Amino acid sequence: MRCLFLAPLKAPDHPVPSGERTMARLFMRLLASLGYEVVLASTLRSFCAEPGPAHWDGMRAAADEEVARLLAELRAGPAVACVFTYHVYYKAPDLIGPALARALGVPYVIAEPSRAPKRATGPFAQGHALAEAAIDAATLLLTPTAADREMLELHRPAPQRIVDLKPFLDLAQWPCVPVQRTMTDASTTRLVTVAMMRHGDKLASYRQLGQALAGLAGDWTLDVVGDGAARPDVEAALAPLGVRVRYRGALTSHAALGAALAAADLFVWPGVNEAFGAVYLEAQAHGLPCVAGAYGGIADAVREGETALLTPPGDTGALRAAIAALMAAPARRQAMAQAAARFIATERTLPIAAAHVADAFDRAGIARPARAA
Repeated sequence: MRCLFLAPLKAPDHPVPSGERTMARLFMRLLASLGYEVVLASTLRSFCAEPGPAHWDGMRAAADEEVARLLAELRAGPAVACVFTYHVYYKAPDLIGPALARALGVPYVIAEPSRAPKRATGPFAQGHALAEAAIDAATLLLTPTAADREMLELHRPAPQRIVDLKPFLDLAQWPCVPVQRTMTDASTTRLVTVAMMRHGDKLASYRQLGQALAGLAGDWTLDVVGDGAARPDVEAALAPLGVRVRYRGALTSHAALGAALAAADLFVWPGVNEAFGAVYLEAQAHGLPCVAGAYGGIADAVREGETALLTPPGDTGALRAAIAALMAAPARRQAMAQAAARFIATERTLPIAAAHVADAFDRAGIARPARAA
């Protein structure tokens, strides 16, 4: 039994690493764990940062061609249970899934849909309308954050189902987990951050981090894991920190990234406009307390006060104070480290998420493969 997978923001086989690619891959693994033959139906990317009418006209034409191709190819082979799309919003509407599901007569599922009524007018109005149409067409929505859920409920068409599915990890992919971590009174606190170096929100986060750390007293270092087109701007933002900063580049393997996280004492990343930030889950899985800004759905990826400290968005002074407070309290860091690893291991793993999805599918009447006895 096949599940047709789509990711209009970034396909799981896209060459550039990101949280979006990570989550697309995780959802494919989750669906495979339920016994589906998961088929990446199309790699067409609808995302556009600054769209115009010509962009969406071209996208719709390309999507229509993809639907026609898929319908021809799917005439033979195992039955299709559903069309499953990861991440739909006004910059990356799903132009394939609704039409494909309708033509096949199967349910349409979206994981991480996001409605943004404020985009109904202005330069993103067309992308907004296309995203809204896709979300309206879904049988089932799986939402990772409380903020998204509120808007989805407000505009939910009957009989659409909305189910909470908090962000998760596949711990089997991380060879360094569990980390045997002991916080000490060692003179140097090892900070780490992990993020691609892109213009926009990522660069804004790096600049906030640089501003926060510029006034941070004490003995500390910062490892920066990531790379990208904005690297010169990132280096300029962190230049005042001098030799405290070590650039590790983009560590693309789980083993290398896990080792970098395991070697640190504290994960720091402002997270400007993060949907939730898969990197916070990865840090906590490695027993790292987190310090972040309270942006978007970050609160849904951590346990505030227990595994992480969240500060007012954009307040670099508060961010600095939170980092300083944990640097000065190794016993508190140790307790948060243990709580972080426990939180991920007991609440945010792929098997736990898969059980939630299986239940949601059953309640929505979505066929599931028969499991061998």
